[in-house]
Parts: sequence; structure tokens; C-alpha cells
Amino acid sequence: MRRAHAIVRGRVQGVSYRAATAAQAKRLGVVGWVKNRDDGSVELEVEGAPEQVAALLAWCEQGPPHARVAGVAIDELTPTARDRDFTIAF
Repeated sequence: MRRAHAIVRGRVQGVSYRAATAAQAKRLGVVGWVKNRDDGSVELEVEGAPEQVAALLAWCEQGPPHARVAGVAIDELTPTARDRDFTIAF
């Protein structure tokens, strides 16, 4: 298992980035959460099989059609197995 934390910067709020990320995560079968941050970025944690986590993080570098991703900062975390689904946090 792999768990990663990411901060996505650019035009990523107001473009359905969170909803699209959650949909993509569910398609890939990973768990975790995604939320908007006060500074205009989007934050997420994802856990699952290493290949699926890598696929979601790669998708995050593009995001949905109206997003303009300037960069994704990724930190590796210790897997927790506490999440049961991928949710949009507020």
C-alpha cells in the first residue's frame, strides 16, 4: 500500500477539480479525501495500491478540462488503512 499527500496549485478552484478528483479516485479504486484550501490550492490524501496512487497523482497534474495546474507537491505518508472511501472534505 502507498499513501501520499498532495497540494495542487494553479487555477484549481471553481473548475470542479474536487469532484473530478473524487470521481477519478473512485474509478481507480483508491481511498482518501480532497478539499479546497484558503490559499486557492487543492489538498488531497490518497491511499491504495502503488500503481493506482501513481495514476491518480499523474491525473492531478492535468485535472479536469477547465483546470490549469501550475504544480503538484507530493509527500509520501505512512499508509493508515483508516479511509473506506474517497470523499470531498470541507
